[in-house]
Amino acid sequence: GEEDEGDSAALCIGVGSFSDPDELPGLAHFLEHMVFMGSEKYPAENGFDAFLKKHGGSDNASTDCERTIFQFDVQRKHFRDALDRWAQFFICPLMIEDAVDREVEAVDSEFQLARPSDSHRKEMLFGSLAKPGHPMGKFCWGNAQTLKHEPREKQINTYERLRDFWRRYYSAQYMTLAVQSKGNTLHLFIPNVGEPRPDFSRLQQPFDTPAFNKLYRVVPVRKVHALTISWAVPPQGKHYSRSLSQCWALALFGGNSETGFDQNTTYSIFSISITLTDQGYQNFYQVVHFVFQYLKMLQTLGPQQRIYEEIQKIEANEFHYQEQTDPIEFVENICENMQLFPKQDFLTGDQLMFEYDPQVINAALSLLTPDRANLLLLSPENEGCCPLKEKWFGTCYSMEDIPEEWAERWAGDFELNPELHLPAENKFIATDFTLKTSDCPDTEYPVRIVNSERGCLWYKKDNKFKIPKAYIRFHLISPMIQKSPENLVLFDLFVNILAHNLAEPAYEADVAQLEYKLVAGEHGLMIRLKGFNHKLPLLLQLIVDQLADFSTEPSVFTMFSEQLKKTYFNILIKPDRLGKDIRLLILEHCRWSVIQKYRAVSKGLTVDDLMTFVRGLKAELYAEGLVQGNFTSAVRHTHTHTDTDLKLQFQPLPAEVPVLFRVVELPLKHHLCKVKSLNKGDANSEVTVYYQSGLKKLREHALMELMVMHMEEPCFDFLRTKETLGYQVYPTCRNTSGVLGFSVTVETQATKFSSEFVEAKIEEFLVSFGERLSGLSDEAFGTQVTALIKLKECEDAHLGEEVDRNWFEVVTQQYVFDRLNKEIEVLKTFTQQELVSWFLEHRNSSSRKLSVHVVGFGVEEGDQSAACSPDSATSSSAYGEVSELTFVPTSSPSLQDATLITDIRAFTSSLPLHPYHKIIN
Repeated sequence: GEEDEGDSAALCIGVGSFSDPDELPGLAHFLEHMVFMGSEKYPAENGFDAFLKKHGGSDNASTDCERTIFQFDVQRKHFRDALDRWAQFFICPLMIEDAVDREVEAVDSEFQLARPSDSHRKEMLFGSLAKPGHPMGKFCWGNAQTLKHEPREKQINTYERLRDFWRRYYSAQYMTLAVQSKGNTLHLFIPNVGEPRPDFSRLQQPFDTPAFNKLYRVVPVRKVHALTISWAVPPQGKHYSRSLSQCWALALFGGNSETGFDQNTTYSIFSISITLTDQGYQNFYQVVHFVFQYLKMLQTLGPQQRIYEEIQKIEANEFHYQEQTDPIEFVENICENMQLFPKQDFLTGDQLMFEYDPQVINAALSLLTPDRANLLLLSPENEGCCPLKEKWFGTCYSMEDIPEEWAERWAGDFELNPELHLPAENKFIATDFTLKTSDCPDTEYPVRIVNSERGCLWYKKDNKFKIPKAYIRFHLISPMIQKSPENLVLFDLFVNILAHNLAEPAYEADVAQLEYKLVAGEHGLMIRLKGFNHKLPLLLQLIVDQLADFSTEPSVFTMFSEQLKKTYFNILIKPDRLGKDIRLLILEHCRWSVIQKYRAVSKGLTVDDLMTFVRGLKAELYAEGLVQGNFTSAVRHTHTHTDTDLKLQFQPLPAEVPVLFRVVELPLKHHLCKVKSLNKGDANSEVTVYYQSGLKKLREHALMELMVMHMEEPCFDFLRTKETLGYQVYPTCRNTSGVLGFSVTVETQATKFSSEFVEAKIEEFLVSFGERLSGLSDEAFGTQVTALIKLKECEDAHLGEEVDRNWFEVVTQQYVFDRLNKEIEVLKTFTQQELVSWFLEHRNSSSRKLSVHVVGFGVEEGDQSAACSPDSATSSSAYGEVSELTFVPTSSPSLQDATLITDIRAFTSSLPLHPYHKIIN
């Protein structure tokens, strides 16, 4: 596979938002966008993107507090060419004034998309608590207000200032570059140290202020109670080799996210975040006390060498047998490490813990005391008692002193909790790393080694990656799940409570890097395990035991019902999730909507309902499994299959259960479903235009992929760069339960554009794209086909990628394990003409077209502008009822031909259904 792997490069510049000028918040982030808008040598605005897309590559960039990173990858033979184009952005970007004006809109849209995010709101609020004048308080995102309107009023020339910033900071002495090419050579380029880079390390202890050690109540966007206890400790960067936060995070679900917000040269954050139940919220001071008691126990006992050695053993195993990461992630990590660590640690600095140093651990531990802690409590209950407002995101919050009784208790020598103790010796740490010898002929794809009426097991021994790890996956299929919305809710409850019951017994497995995940699939329960094969069967046994002996306390049941209601609510208030729900509700027969699930859980279900459901579920199943990695085929006799059978003792299903839905055949005309977003404080809208193709074979699927690949860059260029409709715009190939289609999606804001205007622009784009396709030269067509073939030929970077592909075939019961090769074969036979007619066939007057609009709140949609001012963004009205959809009529003449759907069930019940279909031949 030497030829197929792509090459990648990443460049890190030692400057970020901390260096924004005070009068231009967000400039560093804006510059990161601007440098990529063409260079003097290659002036086309999205030319680099187009070049990469054409040759199966991709690129990305991100701005942090003190660093900015750019990265890309592309097919090997176009790497030199791409590197030259990329380098030009740093040598002589065009940054023309007209583009500056338009790209502000992309930055603004990115900020608007982030506004409803609680984690971003929390970060921003946290930064605002820093001492005045400290860069933590800066608004790093930037938006139209800070980069366009305010500078205009103050007669600041943003365009000039961008160029100054670029000249000053985008210079070689601040840059580190990592290039990976030919799959194994890694080139590192370290700058000559010229001018010192921007240095903020003198600004220590930004949070050493009386305002820090208080309780902040915050009104979240989502329905969630969450408590975060944070300490600002001196920067831990210099102790990276004894990475403390990882040592103690185990017991605390805490630590440090390594973003610039959590760790920079002025401080490190150590935080413990706990999602609370309603009861936990009622007693949150008790929860805080519990955490303080645990920390006090650690301080009393002092650092424990045994525990440290266990962690070190686990880390060393992981490091020694780590799977290759994606080359683009690899170079990104390395070029960042080059800014942080001495040369000998470039490759390992962020992964390994070296010496055990009790002094360092003690020093940091001694700082984690109650009188230095910051408490942040998020809860919808805080609504109405939060008079303060964070400037940029409009987060409502309040600040109060810690109550006297608790403050006094913590100031004194409070009691230890006898129930708290350090973890016992971990029985899940692997010690046997031998690679097993095959006991049957090697195969390229999984083979079925067990096949009975109760289920089957697919198996493949890994001989490619040669590491002592494995993946085990099971799909337990049951017809009960999809019977009613109530059943779906009970199934979700069952999976959540099962995971909860496992948390304690499987905690050590988790620590030992054995990963397990239980997922509520549409038609069955998925159990996924991965890690060192030595102890993996032990973990599977544990899960099967918990499944067989499932039971629950009424209090736990109530807690998860409450939690689930919030989960559904949080899905429904996101425009993209609601849009997907509506689209699938129309397309898939017998599918229940999240709204119906929300109603079912609100109506109230009981523990008895759950136990009855679980008994029924466990009585009759069909189990399908896949084992891949360092196991021999004897795995079928060991724990995996027979035990599962014996322990669960389920009966075979009376009839085969389909693992797909039946899909409706859309009529030969344009239908539109337009609904109001369910979060009244959210300006974000989503418009998706979907074309249904029908029951097709592998050939058409490959053709559809090719068409979408051709569409990606022009779509971005037209809808985002030129029309500035939004930050997220993309075409997608859709395989809905075996029925093909494609769609174009734009996420925009109702404060800027109406959804109908966006729909008209998508139509305009599709017209221009049709012309573009027709004018495609044979050579350009050939290049794109080659790029898609190269992507499909690309070797898997690690075992997980191969497993995911095989698992998709098992779960959908298609079993075309060599799908990629089949697709490559058909791709070689396409002509440009075939592609054009395939596209036009979807575009003629008799196409099966469905548009879904989720409409945000804003002046362009006729909402009073008052409702959309940032001030009321989280006022109580935002928590409306989400159990009803509000259908909106059309207003623009351009959509007069579209038929409105205002009753989904009535519309779909009149349509013919496609038979079940799989894309196999």
